[in-house]
Amino acid sequence: MAAEKMGTTLSTFIIDEQRRLGDQASGLFTGLLNDIAIACKGISNLVNKGDLAGVLGTTGTENTMGDAQKKMDLIANDLFIDALENNGHCAGMASEELDNVLCLPEGKPRGPYLVTFDPLDGSSNMDINMDVGAIFSVLKAPEGVQCPTAEDFSRPGVEQVAAGYCLYGPSSMLVLTTGNGVNGFTLCSSIGEFILTHPNMEIPEDTSEFAINMSNQRFWEQPVKDYIADCIQGEEGPLGKRYNMRWVAAMVGEIHRILIRGGIFMYPIDERNREAGGKLRLLYEGNPMAMIVEAAGGAAYTGYERILEVKPNGDPHQRVPVIMGSKNEVEKAMDYHRNA
Repeated sequence: MAAEKMGTTLSTFIIDEQRRLGDQASGLFTGLLNDIAIACKGISNLVNKGDLAGVLGTTGTENTMGDAQKKMDLIANDLFIDALENNGHCAGMASEELDNVLCLPEGKPRGPYLVTFDPLDGSSNMDINMDVGAIFSVLKAPEGVQCPTAEDFSRPGVEQVAAGYCLYGPSSMLVLTTGNGVNGFTLCSSIGEFILTHPNMEIPEDTSEFAINMSNQRFWEQPVKDYIADCIQGEEGPLGKRYNMRWVAAMVGEIHRILIRGGIFMYPIDERNREAGGKLRLLYEGNPMAMIVEAAGGAAYTGYERILEVKPNGDPHQRVPVIMGSKNEVEKAMDYHRNA
């Protein structure tokens, strides 16, 4: 049996980053990221136990966007709130599972950050023991705000100070960017710490792999139909190479694969979600994943503009179409939109 790999812990890495930034950094930021890591560890423990912990199945309720809630959706949401509301590192939270932004209870200490999160992305995969994960984003709170409103969270993605996700797969991995590269940490169960295993993650610029839900093909806009049709033609088509398709129905799993070996992930606008603006949430999914992808050398667009520059409309559950991944392939897909 191979010995477990030891190395730099997430806590040490964050402290070293704080030292590197000097006076610009705050111990509160370090504490906030450690709070998020604690929530991720708690979720990982329950996901690994599955039905042994009685966490599979649905609750019979829906979130504000009409999605059926799984038991672990609500448990994961509570774990994030519990980890974040007691230590004075954040001023408020917004979650995909909450109707409105969360103002901390009276008497709780406030900090200078706002946190948004999708506590269990891909939760429909729980019952079939496939990839799920958590996605999070950190913004600076407006100075002096004691009870943030939805308007305080309505900021373009370029204003994020950190973003990350925790993937619960064969191993649990926390992937983080503070705007200066992307680093991956694997949870060592024997010591209960995230260990740096994937430093300086970079997305290959080229790929021959795409991820899209082909069952929605008849609803797509023409540029997406044309791009995917040309991918499927392979070597004989205008793109001149054979593509493979992947789809795990969890954005966190799709983006992690792209970080490891490249690819393009697409959840485009279509006839059914056009009025809503798209499928994925800007605050909890689009912006944090776009920050990660760009920090790793990739590109992230809606099909019409850079995701990180999308102007929020004041709704914390605003939706957005997504095309992101390997830079050169994303630019090819964008050319289909530009030339339409």
